[in-house]
Amino acid sequence: MFKKRLQDSSGIFFIVWCLLASFGTYFCMYAFRKPFNTGLYANLELFGIGYKSVLIIAQVMGYMLSKFIGIKVISELQPSRRIRLIIALILFAEVSLLGFGLVPYPYNFFFLFLNGLPLGMVWGVIFSFLEGRRFTEILGMGLSISIIAASGVLKTVYMEIHDLFPFISEFWMPFTIGLVFLPLFCFFVWMLSVIPAPNDTDKLLRAERQPMNAEDKRTVIRKYGPGLLCILLSYCLLTTLRDFRDNFSVEIWNDISGTHWNKAVFSQTELLSTLIVVCCVAPLSLIRSNIRGFWATQGLIIFGILMSGLSTFLFYQAWISPFMWMLLLGTGLFLAYIPIQIAIFERLIGLFKMKANAGFFVYGCDATGYLGSVGLLLYREFFMKDLRWSRVLMQFSYVMCFTCLALLLLSLVFFNRKYGISKLFQSPGAGPEPPVNMKNITLHQ
Repeated sequence: MFKKRLQDSSGIFFIVWCLLASFGTYFCMYAFRKPFNTGLYANLELFGIGYKSVLIIAQVMGYMLSKFIGIKVISELQPSRRIRLIIALILFAEVSLLGFGLVPYPYNFFFLFLNGLPLGMVWGVIFSFLEGRRFTEILGMGLSISIIAASGVLKTVYMEIHDLFPFISEFWMPFTIGLVFLPLFCFFVWMLSVIPAPNDTDKLLRAERQPMNAEDKRTVIRKYGPGLLCILLSYCLLTTLRDFRDNFSVEIWNDISGTHWNKAVFSQTELLSTLIVVCCVAPLSLIRSNIRGFWATQGLIIFGILMSGLSTFLFYQAWISPFMWMLLLGTGLFLAYIPIQIAIFERLIGLFKMKANAGFFVYGCDATGYLGSVGLLLYREFFMKDLRWSRVLMQFSYVMCFTCLALLLLSLVFFNRKYGISKLFQSPGAGPEPPVNMKNITLHQ
């Protein structure tokens, strides 16, 4: 019954199903990745570095390596192997959390490296069910919402469970929360498994997505390398700042509001950000022209970057409250970060009819982004250790703002010129984005 109703890839049932499946699966993935960083691990150190920083660096190193592995694995992934892969990744992560609880400090940090090692590939597996469709930006919002909402909600869940069961130590809490979410994860994976492949209309509007080989990757880099590099570096800075804000949000709130603040603030700021981002990003799917969609996506990214930088300046001048700063900073980051993940590469593939998939581009960006995240953590520990967490966040937000604006403007110029040059060498009506007569396309099949 479900499969039959899902065959209509433009129906409301199909869209809602995909949103729920992607949201639920990725939200549950965060239950295996994020809860440990809510703990403070007070007065614990290793190699002269705070133990929480050691744990975060260890997991991010594994997560970063997973992204580099994913450049190959996800871009070459066959549809028949998706479900087995995603289940194996999560089970490996949960077993690693068991090791984190069993092995005593200070030797258990290695298990967080192992925990991060599979989790970086989960996003690519989920998005492979959604990409290459006429409504991919809308369908991808399930992933986007979970990225924003999960971190804040799971921090609140962590604190509530710890209050109810205070005998569970900080080292066992991650495994406990993962165990609670494992049945839900299996249910949402089943929902993913029954989503049908893109139909002919999807392929016409967005180009068919195929596993890539080495020659396909070299061709894409040779033709579009400079523009892609600008986007990659921008994404690196956004990922670094987003990760820093998320990993040390407890410490940042202690800096800016003292030790007395509402634990629900994480959920409040992230859920409000979610609502704003959904309202801004989802309408991108309504733009059928890939070149106009690309322009709109770039404009939204630039707007988000400006919001992040401006909100930091306003907070520094004491013109807005700590709550408003964290809300606007987070919203701006996600307004820039999410469209790169789910929209900009979708448009570029459709615009230039590349033989490519979004996983190849996003995993290249993610791998570089988490490398930057590790770099910022190490830089802070060795060169800015006496600087408050909130000050580090402020300074890096200014660096991100000005650098990303310059890079994105360069990428916009590059792809606009590439699009214009491509049209000159095509016969009429046969450019990189062929004209589509929507009257001849059946939207309900």
